[in-house]
Amino acid sequence: MARKRNYINNRTLFEAMVEYKNQLNEAVEAGTAKPQVSKYIGESIFLISNNLAKKPNFSGYTYKQEMISDGIMDCLAAVDNFKPEKSDNPFGYFTQIAKNAFIRRIHKEKKQTYIKHKNYEYTIITTACGSQRFQLQQEKLHELSEEIISSFEEKLRENKALTKAKKSAKIKGIGVEAFLEETEDEVSINY
Repeated sequence: MARKRNYINNRTLFEAMVEYKNQLNEAVEAGTAKPQVSKYIGESIFLISNNLAKKPNFSGYTYKQEMISDGIMDCLAAVDNFKPEKSDNPFGYFTQIAKNAFIRRIHKEKKQTYIKHKNYEYTIITTACGSQRFQLQQEKLHELSEEIISSFEEKLRENKALTKAKKSAKIKGIGVEAFLEETEDEVSINY
């Protein structure tokens, strides 16, 4: 059985977006309420977010449903910003918005994990452990927490250094190309 690759017809979605933008412009001129997004546009956004979540770089997270919800909400919020005169690719537009929402969710969840482990570390330090067995279990968990905390804090330091270098390069008037050549080997950010 052949797999259907194109689950959304980009031309049809573009036509639906043009029609929606025309309705929106008429409503703005008339001073009436904003029109509702068509069912086809809503279904397309839903499919884009769900299928993007199936990609290997997003599929293994336990909070995948939150990522999908964020993608749908951000896409619906950005429907009015699509400009048919600049682009005829609403599929790519919505896919990029959903991808950015997924990445933001991943960062939020990693930060929450960091906070959880930092609190755990604080609890271990402030609590006196009685039994030796309990203490061994706590030490193993403490090592894991230390690894997560140090990894997150190292990424924060790298991001600060990269931001500082970008600002410095901008002040000095160095072009982006020169900056990228300098820092590409020095700083590697993994998310």
